[in-house]
Amino acid sequence: LVDDLNSPVAGLTGVGNFMQRSYVKSALVGRLLSQHGFTTHPEHAEVPIERPIFVVGLPRTGTTALHRLLTVDERHQGLELWLTEYPQPRPARETWDDNPIYAGINQAYSAHNVENPEFMGIHYIDAASVEECWRILRQGGTSIGYESLADVPRYSAWLAQQDWTPSYERYKANLQLIGLNDQEKRWVLKNPSHLAALDALMTVFPDALIVQTHRDPVVSMASACSLSAEATAGWSTTFVGKRIGETQLEMLSRSHASFVEARKKYDPKQFIDVDYSEFVANPLGVTRSIYETFDLDWSPQVAGEVEAMDAESKKGGRRPAHQYSLEDYGLTEEQIRAAF
Repeated sequence: LVDDLNSPVAGLTGVGNFMQRSYVKSALVGRLLSQHGFTTHPEHAEVPIERPIFVVGLPRTGTTALHRLLTVDERHQGLELWLTEYPQPRPARETWDDNPIYAGINQAYSAHNVENPEFMGIHYIDAASVEECWRILRQGGTSIGYESLADVPRYSAWLAQQDWTPSYERYKANLQLIGLNDQEKRWVLKNPSHLAALDALMTVFPDALIVQTHRDPVVSMASACSLSAEATAGWSTTFVGKRIGETQLEMLSRSHASFVEARKKYDPKQFIDVDYSEFVANPLGVTRSIYETFDLDWSPQVAGEVEAMDAESKKGGRRPAHQYSLEDYGLTEEQIRAAF
């Protein structure tokens, strides 16, 4: 990965070099912090993780919104962004504002939100939000997140040949550590990287419940390319326009095909499919259908919490606002339909 990022192919600018260094370094720091946590809290290894829910799907298929609705249930837990960066047993929520690590990360994201309103319209984040778990998976060197932020062909070729099971074993240990104080809560997790590694995920979590989201891949790809472009604006002279389109189409179609093939091996009762348009039209009904399919306890309280979160997500800084075009990334509808 580092060799690729240092190569002319990556085309990093000064800003891009700084940002990519920070991503690589934060993965290593996170690994060290987890290792410290494992040593300090050896009891984490005995924490049970039963029937965790994984939301998977191509980027821009509603995974973020659905993930956040599923985590409003007080009996559920997700990975808050600051704990993916600094893994540790989750402190009581009322202590977070006085925690210097949380405060520092929250301040940084608040500044980022002001400076990058376009990105926030695509994917709103702050330190307390439940977020994707790629920051945990990258502790094992495996994440399609790196491919979403740079042109890294040698890393991509290496990653496509890897067994992700060791990374998922470490990932599970991190969940046990972070959830040490909330052992009774069910984990709800989300990450496009899971598309590339269903076999590893099911090896480590054999009773996992999988929610797969679906959207027209033509729309998904245009939106995913726009997200990569906005997230890396000014970082590279080469990872722009058509090259973003080429790399993202190859990586995401490969990951999707891998998931579709692997899924055939497992109990259909552990999977549910969610159509993006149905979810947008009826988020409460779709969320309830997930509960019912997996025999989870739906209640009027949960319904109220889901409705409140859905309403909150549609206003202020959390309100989605996203414009994109396939042509900006050298892609055609025919290319995408053939790839998928």
